[in-house]
Amino acid sequence: MTLFDLPAYAGHESVHAFHDEKTGLKAIIAIHSTARGPAAGGCRMWNYESAEAALTDVLRLSQGMSYKNAMADLELGGGKSVIIGDSRTQKTPELFRAFGRAVDSLGGRYFTAEDVGVSVSDIMEAGKETRYAVGVEGSKAGSGDPSPVTAEGVFRGLKIAAKHGLGSEDLNGTTVALQGVGHVGAYLADKLHAAGARLVITDVNQEALRRVADKTGAEIVAPDDIFDTRAEIFAPCALGAILNEETLPRLKAKVIAGGANNQLATPEIGRAVFERGLVYAPDYVINGGGIINVASEVRGLQRDEAYDPQWVEGKLARLMETLDEVLARSAAEKRPTHEIADAIAQERIRAARG
Repeated sequence: MTLFDLPAYAGHESVHAFHDEKTGLKAIIAIHSTARGPAAGGCRMWNYESAEAALTDVLRLSQGMSYKNAMADLELGGGKSVIIGDSRTQKTPELFRAFGRAVDSLGGRYFTAEDVGVSVSDIMEAGKETRYAVGVEGSKAGSGDPSPVTAEGVFRGLKIAAKHGLGSEDLNGTTVALQGVGHVGAYLADKLHAAGARLVITDVNQEALRRVADKTGAEIVAPDDIFDTRAEIFAPCALGAILNEETLPRLKAKVIAGGANNQLATPEIGRAVFERGLVYAPDYVINGGGIINVASEVRGLQRDEAYDPQWVEGKLARLMETLDEVLARSAAEKRPTHEIADAIAQERIRAARG
């Protein structure tokens, strides 16, 4: 099977592999579409079991970014990058500078930012070699870590999903099973706790779990047990493909709304979610706050303007209206939410291409 035959290839414009022997960098940058503008999407560092697994992940994430940016009505296309390696033991400043040179070699067709396993300081290191690294601090256009804005959007979207699935946006007394308490998940936990929700949390990072539990009084469960938790809302905020044939029958929740990318293992799982009567907030709609924040920085670089929080807030508010529309149309048209969101995103991309 060739690259072009992979199901995840999905009409990508280009895919780039980079290796730097001196630093050990092994990276893939996938550009799905530049129809609406330069491709933008974060860099993930993960210890993939194989290069093929890394390629499949970056392709799926890249397409998701095209749809995410279109749904947020941003003048950006979709791209993503992955670095193969253990982010806890293999990070070096030199590695990220090598990654920055790889990004720079694409001449502005792709803007990178933070994602799983990659921090603001990592991206700032890459930014020493390229002007196409965003989500940084210390510059006029700099927006810093996009995670708080992502979490704010997920929190607002979770309440909208609760309105459709539970009949109320009031989360007081509602049990939320939160999978993943990394950058986005930890911020989301704070917001849910402040809203009166009862939290059941899991993560592979025990230190992060203890920090969140100490602040919020959350109950900690083993990673596999989160799917069996009796909760009204399941909030996936870790890695993708966690809604699959094995996990879906175990869920007790009526609402699925979280910050993870590519939550559906397959489109067929999305239809199964719908047929079970669950309300699913499409991931690339509900978690678009971070890329909106990054888009403000790209916009500032292009126009030599400062970061504009009001522009970010306006885009985020409009995105939440779009999510509400997707969920309402799903109920009215008796169609899965992911199919409705896909159709809207694809039409916006086609229109831009035309």
